[in-house]
Amino acid sequence: MKIEEEIQQRKFKSVYHKAHINVLFTASWLSQNSAQLLKPFKLSWQQFNILRILRGMHPEPATVKLLTERMIDKMSNASRLVEKLKQKGLVERNVCPADRRRVDIEITGKGLEVLEDISRIMEEELTQRMSTLTSEEASQLNQLLDKLRC
Repeated sequence: MKIEEEIQQRKFKSVYHKAHINVLFTASWLSQNSAQLLKPFKLSWQQFNILRILRGMHPEPATVKLLTERMIDKMSNASRLVEKLKQKGLVERNVCPADRRRVDIEITGKGLEVLEDISRIMEEELTQRMSTLTSEEASQLNQLLDKLRC
């Protein structure tokens, strides 16, 4: 469905304005779909992002600062997200033996298992949602989005 139909707006000030609205709308749409998939796991999209970062670093730990730098949503409070994941048994916080001011964050075995289940579901859904694009179109979309951020 075209953006004009989705938001019931016929005219835009320019093609750039339309593209801006379209990117924002589509990002929100994708985020809402991801949130629905994560709901049964009682995880937010931002918590899922933290777990993915930690899995990518495993078995090495991360600091809250590093997590904040690597998160997709830079406005999220990484410390708060880590605490919620700790309460669920998905991550551990440990004082670094070499530098007692530093706190290391590590994903737990349970965190890895949960993340594996979620990743499988997310990948299936992503494949279904994105199948309207050819691999060439997806590649072109990636290039255009990268170019937009330059």
